[in-house]
Amino acid sequence: MTARHLIAIGGSDAGISAALRARELDPATEVTVVAADNYPNFSLCGIPYYVSGEVTHWRNLAHRTADDLAATGMTVLTGTRATHIDPDAGKLTVVDPTGQTRLLDYDALVVGTGAVSVRPNIEGLDQLGPGDGVHLLHSMGDTFEVINSLETRNPQRAAIIGAGYIGLEMAEALTTRGIAVTQFEALPEVLPTVDPELGALVHTELETHGVEVITTTVVTAIEPGTAPGQLVVTARRDGETLTRTVDLVLVVVGVRPDTGLASAAGVELGARGAIVVDEQMRTNIPGIFAAGDCVLTHHRLLGTTWLPLGTTAHKQGRIAGENALGGNARFAGSLGTQVVKVFDLVAARTGLREREAVAAQRNWRPVSTTSTPDDHKAYYPGATPITIRITGDADTGLLLGAQLIGHRTAEIAKRVDTYAIALFHGMTVDAIGDLDLSYTPPLGSPWDATQMATQAWVREHRLTTQRDALPV
Repeated sequence: MTARHLIAIGGSDAGISAALRARELDPATEVTVVAADNYPNFSLCGIPYYVSGEVTHWRNLAHRTADDLAATGMTVLTGTRATHIDPDAGKLTVVDPTGQTRLLDYDALVVGTGAVSVRPNIEGLDQLGPGDGVHLLHSMGDTFEVINSLETRNPQRAAIIGAGYIGLEMAEALTTRGIAVTQFEALPEVLPTVDPELGALVHTELETHGVEVITTTVVTAIEPGTAPGQLVVTARRDGETLTRTVDLVLVVVGVRPDTGLASAAGVELGARGAIVVDEQMRTNIPGIFAAGDCVLTHHRLLGTTWLPLGTTAHKQGRIAGENALGGNARFAGSLGTQVVKVFDLVAARTGLREREAVAAQRNWRPVSTTSTPDDHKAYYPGATPITIRITGDADTGLLLGAQLIGHRTAEIAKRVDTYAIALFHGMTVDAIGDLDLSYTPPLGSPWDATQMATQAWVREHRLTTQRDALPV
């Protein structure tokens, strides 16, 4: 049955996508988006490039302007916080920008509350805040506070705690602004979503551009320094105490699903405290859907997992919006395809790494091969090597995952997409060689780098397996 009034909680990717899809399918349906801040449909992924100055104005981060959203016929309530869901009555309690409490009736509800920054157990973190030059970074509000610190404190040195995607992008952004950066990472290598040997290439790129990288190190305290505006960061590594005196600290160690509102309404939570949904983005409560970083998602190789990604949130929100109107759309599943630029290097991955495939405890025998084909024919100037690690099942040849590291000119993002498509369709490593890929010497080779890497895997693993299977 078509909903007469659909409410989407959350003004980011999932909530806006749900609202847009509903308006697209049935303009007669009343659609309201409840956004806690004043920046609906902004690209949080673009924040580092606004901080660096490459994006010249924060308004340019908007996927759509307020006028664009209004033109669709939806109502967007900005600065409005959802505080209670009453599933039996079909009512949502909100607090508007004036502090007044309102009740909104709904026929269908989409929860797109996303995720919030993790606050690690660091002494002093709860006592220090943006006014002291200590920042978490996950929202437009956080961004404005960082920009204010940059403009008023004029920091010369900064510490970044965490070396995941946002941490690495912010290391580049602050370096671009002329700030000396020290980056702390608790794990053995930066960018822990790829294997350490590949993360080491990113580590080197950071150091080449002047970033001090300190890994296998846990930050234990942040405290004011002796001079006005100074901050002292204390860390432990192998029993050794390290300190760095800086003017600015960014804490970017990850996020957790924001599900308190849904949980209080009786919505079922699962692993990592994320909302349990089916492939149609339905929760356990009729009429309530959920999508984006707050939900457990279907991974095409792993099954159910929590994997917050903007691309996934957009897809899931669209499906939730359609099904809230009585549709039957289904989320096809994620592969965890990701890419990041760090100065002149690009790192990407899709599917599973070898240790992840082993941990999945499926009927696989995962093995990997690393090769370094050039991005295009060597006789054309500017060819650069791409480090590609292919993981596949030694018994069936099924492609399980790929990781790539290369220069920003080497089309890493599009090449990882080739592997993502192959994974989506359950292709073998060997079959990737049959793909009809484009070629011209300045851009590729008759066998693309993606195919040369899979051929290297076949030479190392599949031929050995086949020989072992021959009768003696």
